[in-house]
Amino acid sequence: MANKKDNNEYLLEMIDISKEFPGVKALDNVKLNIRPGSVHALMGENGAGKSTLMKCLFGIYQKDNGKILLQGKEIKFKSSREALDNGVSMVHQELNQVQSTTVMDNIWLGRFPKKGPFIDERKMYDDTLKIFKQLDINVNPKSKVEKLPVSQSQMIEIAKAVSYNSKILVMDEPTSSLTEREVNHLFKIIRSLRDNGVGIIYISHKMEEIKQIADDVTIMRDGHWIATKTIDEITTDEIINLMVGRDLTNRFPPKSNKPGEVILEVKNLTASVQPSIKDVSFKLRKGEILGIAGLVGAKRTELIETIFGIRHTQSGEILLHGKNIDNKNSHHAISNGFALVTEERRSTGIFPVLDIRFNSIIANIDKYTNKIGILNESEMNKDTDWVVDSMSVKTPNNKTRISSLSGGNQQKVIVGRWLLTQPEILLLDEPTRGIDVGAKYEIYQLIIDLANKEKGVIMVSSEMSELLGVTDRILVISNGRVAGIVNTNETTQEEILKLSSKYL
Repeated sequence: MANKKDNNEYLLEMIDISKEFPGVKALDNVKLNIRPGSVHALMGENGAGKSTLMKCLFGIYQKDNGKILLQGKEIKFKSSREALDNGVSMVHQELNQVQSTTVMDNIWLGRFPKKGPFIDERKMYDDTLKIFKQLDINVNPKSKVEKLPVSQSQMIEIAKAVSYNSKILVMDEPTSSLTEREVNHLFKIIRSLRDNGVGIIYISHKMEEIKQIADDVTIMRDGHWIATKTIDEITTDEIINLMVGRDLTNRFPPKSNKPGEVILEVKNLTASVQPSIKDVSFKLRKGEILGIAGLVGAKRTELIETIFGIRHTQSGEILLHGKNIDNKNSHHAISNGFALVTEERRSTGIFPVLDIRFNSIIANIDKYTNKIGILNESEMNKDTDWVVDSMSVKTPNNKTRISSLSGGNQQKVIVGRWLLTQPEILLLDEPTRGIDVGAKYEIYQLIIDLANKEKGVIMVSSEMSELLGVTDRILVISNGRVAGIVNTNETTQEEILKLSSKYL
């Protein structure tokens, strides 16, 4: 726990911040005070205004009213670069990296060290190694970013933020792609920064993390400040109740689905590249929710992408209702009754410059097209309304650009998009990543509802509590191979972790 400071000694003060967009008041007189050498959790449901508040701090948005004081001096950053140059860094939930360049190029982008008119590659390499050594990050600075797993990309973003020697560091869902071991490593970095006087604003929906790492917590709801407490004087249940404005007694809906006969059978499936998955076999029953567990790098994503036809198959069979099918690509997979919600929402999930309607109906576009290629506007609007209403998407209207929504509301639209295709098999890769507890509950209920309609659901998740709370069985992947399949109501977290390291 950081040393307590006098109440007037704040590193950062955000006072009565308001921000309005057409049709919605995103922030209404919000306040946030950060003590030096502290971790301050900022919590609220998706759409509560957390990201908007941080974007006002970071110069991405210009506030309509209020004041921001950094070390007692008023600041009005006009750009994120100005914020960075003045000691405010932000690690975004959605990674903004130049995939085709090296790790060190990404860290020093826009401020390359020079030797005369040329970039000093040696100094850039040495400076990157120095930061990595400080943070205990084991990545080759010359590696291409596109070759890195999401977890390492996340650590690179944290290293980049630290490289600015910031006084304030904002972390937006920093552990969403990390294993438990990597989370512990991140917490070690955070505590080191805190002990050096850095003020850290930590945005997360994971209650266990907040209680473990935070000193203070501020809760927002519907664009308003609700409460600020020290972490010792508030319970997890109280945080949830303040966030959602109501009692949320259970994190998971009651299980009502009853698995029946086999709907999908995967036999000796091996991917053609590397190969990433080897000799994978399992069965999925009608009305069953099958979880996929494993460490980061275990090839969980590669498995469901191979089933969906994104990755090519070297050998093996996929049988749906007993018939051999060949998902040559994603289009074939969709026509065969498969749907896939991808892990990386920004890069492979949404069409960011287009509106909610387009993002809702695109996977089902053939349904709205007549014989001469004319689209049925009323049907498209009707289905978009269903997505927004059933998923409780917070948006001014259906014509809103999806990139302007919070990450959790973007995810709701994506899940709704695939449900519109009425799939036989729904593949979910980290479906609740970056989503608040209330929205998670809604998505869990939709998954169970789909299983109740005798569909098959396969769900990859890094959250052990989620797997144990929602699934019927759990398939554990280790280094691309099946390490075991366990009944959820008979297994333990310890057994799953043990299986996860079976082939390492």
